Amino acid sequence: TGCNGPKDGEHGLFMDKLEGRIRNHDREIEKMCNHHFQGFVDSITELLKVRGEAQKLKVQKEEMRCRLQQRNIATTTDKLTHCLPGTNIILCILIQYYPALRTLEQLEESCLPQAGSYRFCTIMAENIPRLRTHIRDVSMSDLKDFLESIRKHSDKIGETAMKQVCVLVLLLIQVMCLSLTRTVLQIPGAQDLVDFSPVYRCLHIYTVLGARDTFENYYRKQRRKQARLVLQPHSNMVRPLTAFSHAFFFVVEDHILHTTQGLVNRAYVEELWELALSKTIAALRTHSSYCTDPDLILDLKNLIVLFADTLQGYGFPVNQLFDMLLEMRDQYGEILLKKWNQSFRQILDQDNYSPIPVASPEEYQRIACQFPFQDPELDKIPFPKKLPFSEFVPKVYSQLKEFIYACLKYSEDLHLSSTEIDDMIRKSTNLLLTRTLSHCLQYAIKKKNVGLAELVQIIINTTHLEQSCHYLEEFISNITNVPPDTINATKLYGTSTFKDARHAAEEEIYTNLNQKIDQFLQLADYDWTAAQGGAQASDYLSDLIAFLCSTFAVFTHLPGKVAQTACMSACKHLSTSLLQLLLEADVRQVSMGALQQFNVDVKECERFARAGPVPGFQGDTLLLAFIDLRQLLDLFTQWDWSTYLADYGRPTCKYLRVNPHTALALLEKMKDTSRKNNMFAQFRKNERDKQKLIDTVVKQLRNLIATNQA
Repeated sequence: TGCNGPKDGEHGLFMDKLEGRIRNHDREIEKMCNHHFQGFVDSITELLKVRGEAQKLKVQKEEMRCRLQQRNIATTTDKLTHCLPGTNIILCILIQYYPALRTLEQLEESCLPQAGSYRFCTIMAENIPRLRTHIRDVSMSDLKDFLESIRKHSDKIGETAMKQVCVLVLLLIQVMCLSLTRTVLQIPGAQDLVDFSPVYRCLHIYTVLGARDTFENYYRKQRRKQARLVLQPHSNMVRPLTAFSHAFFFVVEDHILHTTQGLVNRAYVEELWELALSKTIAALRTHSSYCTDPDLILDLKNLIVLFADTLQGYGFPVNQLFDMLLEMRDQYGEILLKKWNQSFRQILDQDNYSPIPVASPEEYQRIACQFPFQDPELDKIPFPKKLPFSEFVPKVYSQLKEFIYACLKYSEDLHLSSTEIDDMIRKSTNLLLTRTLSHCLQYAIKKKNVGLAELVQIIINTTHLEQSCHYLEEFISNITNVPPDTINATKLYGTSTFKDARHAAEEEIYTNLNQKIDQFLQLADYDWTAAQGGAQASDYLSDLIAFLCSTFAVFTHLPGKVAQTACMSACKHLSTSLLQLLLEADVRQVSMGALQQFNVDVKECERFARAGPVPGFQGDTLLLAFIDLRQLLDLFTQWDWSTYLADYGRPTCKYLRVNPHTALALLEKMKDTSRKNNMFAQFRKNERDKQKLIDTVVKQLRNLIATNQA
């Protein structure tokens, strides 16, 4: 009973012995019961207490063991809690690099020192630099993939951005709102076109690692390389992908500028933009100068406009691009002029230069839709009938309208006012009229083997085209919404163009007629020594008069003055040519018989003039073309020298148109011919007197000439 805390292993033995002891004591108690009863009771009480204490010791021992286990678990949990960020670092790297770096920093600076000097903590600490390097390398790899991706797909993404701008512009036009600011247009942001997270991730990682400058320099260097590739001029500048790449490059840089702090700055972006502008404009100037297709120039212009509008929406200045487009407008105009020159030449070459036959009202209406033609008198004539002009009139008029439309297409979307567009179209149209069409008409008029009928038709055609010029004025005003009577509005020079062409055709008619007359005169075969003239006109002259009659019959549709001028010109040329024929140096002798035949021919010419081959001449006006010949022949055939010599120089002289030089030259051909060709054989008795008379007249003419010269 006096033991204090026996060992657990001896507890059983102790209890056995205790039980034996109790039994012994019980016997002793029985013996001593009567004498020691109170002491017996006390012993029993003490034993019960010892038993209770032993039970308490057992429970306390179990509690101590459990508390030790709890303390160990708590310590382990605490240490593991400090090391938990390290166990999660691989997962963080796989998910997000930037949080992984933050976790590594927390692990290195806080968690591992608190965890203690365990072996696994040491291993984690040693691997932290390698993990940082791995995170940096992986993020840089992602950045490189990003840069490569936007390089490969810049065309497609740029196309998407520009198409979205195009759609938005069209919507704004529909509501008459032409502002191109980002706020109004709501231009799609670059984030809508591409995922920029690799750039942001890498930037943050390098910032955390203290290497931001390294990253900025690398990024700018790589983007400059890409810029040089994008801005490198291509052999085909009309390629849409070129504009798309340019647009997307600056869309990306604008987004980076506005979403990062200092990765790129405004000066860097502006430097690249100025480089892009200079290279683009230089390339445009070079390639457009070699381009000969107006459709390609138009496609290029549309791409540049879309490119400029897109980047203007992102805040880039694009005035130089629009200035360049205005320069290209002149090149576009020159290409159009060359193209229309071919069209006009083809129309003029293929025309039959005959009035257009119209068999039905439908045909008439079809032509009226192509060309504004009104003729009340013609409308009264039943079908079938003929229009006065040939096919080239409606075709040329249609081509003029097509040219105006082509000019309008280029001026669209250049942010020009209606007045500027109207002025541009009118100036270009004037160049078409005064240069291209005028030259083509001159070519058609002066080309080889052009006939009189064709020239007459050209005059008729140009007359109708001239009358249609005010319709062209109205057409331009309708498509530009600028009234034709606007102050300082450019006027079309169509009237003068067609007048000049008509005058050239008229002159060509006169020249052509004269050439035809010369061809007939080459067939003249006079017997200059004939003793007597014939009773009828020479064959060549009869054919010539017949030709002139048929020719002037075609002139019925010509303006009156043109026909009259042509007829007068032909008669004057015929008269002059006949006189030259008579006075040719090769004609050394002229007999009176030859003069009589020549006189018969001139009378035939006078009958033609008197018959009025074209209407409009008053009296015998056309006869005046032959007055010089008539007076000269009358003087010789009537041998009226006394009158000529007596009245010479007076206004009322009968032979006022006879020049003494001309009379002397012809008289010299008749002098002293009697011995050679028996010229005055019919006057044998008076032969000598006649020869003397000729000598006398020659002498008097020479004196008259000498007196006038003095």
